[in-house]
Amino acid sequence: MSYRVNMAVTPEVEPFFDEASNTISYVVRDPGSDACAVIDSVMDIDYAAGRIAYDHADRMIGFIRENGLDLEWLIETHVHADHLSAAPYIQSKLGGRLGIGRNITLVQETFGKIFNEGTEFQRDGSQFDRLFDDGDRYRIGGMECFAIHTPGHTPACMTHVIGDAAFVGDTLFMPDGGSARADFPGGDAGELYDSIQKLLDMPEEMRLFMCHDYGPNGREIRWETTVGAEKAHNIHVGGGTSREDFVKFRTERDASLAMPRLILPSLQVNMRAGELPPADETGKRFLKVPLNEL
Repeated sequence: MSYRVNMAVTPEVEPFFDEASNTISYVVRDPGSDACAVIDSVMDIDYAAGRIAYDHADRMIGFIRENGLDLEWLIETHVHADHLSAAPYIQSKLGGRLGIGRNITLVQETFGKIFNEGTEFQRDGSQFDRLFDDGDRYRIGGMECFAIHTPGHTPACMTHVIGDAAFVGDTLFMPDGGSARADFPGGDAGELYDSIQKLLDMPEEMRLFMCHDYGPNGREIRWETTVGAEKAHNIHVGGGTSREDFVKFRTERDASLAMPRLILPSLQVNMRAGELPPADETGKRFLKVPLNEL
């Protein structure tokens, strides 16, 4: 599919770094209006203590209110395995529509079984307000935006292109960080390579915003780069790396990686669009730990 990019539009991007999960969330503002979107928000969790909080989300809410912005969209680039979404909390305070890729239904089907959620857990994506297909367009104020299906890390991964800025989720990391793993259920290293090529086919001046950064080799945390920099310098796909070589490298590397620390609570919450599991008859909520499933 050919994607129509408008490099003449430059949205204002405000990053919010969460040190506990190395996640970068964004408030993206239309320069021609007060309309904005939130991308990949974070709910705080002390997993060992079983406590949740909304400090990170409150920072984003405070920024939006202080600047008199109107929240129109809450975007999840994918079902995150390393942090919990705060989208419903932010939506309850500021409104807006919550969107994710249509293949959330595949993720819900897979992990609904792993967590033994039963028939009461809907696997049709109805927890979200909008399910995006490849090439779907929407607006933030006067800006026309569109979604690109970029599977590989998960089946539901989408990159959201807003003017000259693209929010890539976990499809790519900074050039010295490489690419995301592809060994979760539904992941595929070959699909990830193909998705990355879609991004690298965009104009070299396109700004790319990461969902995570881990400061390789002790450098400071960064979250913005360009298509040109990734094509030239990305340590996993830069310089014309072949699909065969990438799949071999990614498969071998993924086999050596431990599971993310918050994968079990994250998946249970994020497949529900950021909602906590339903309370039992006493009003208590619980997260499950399925044994020997991942």
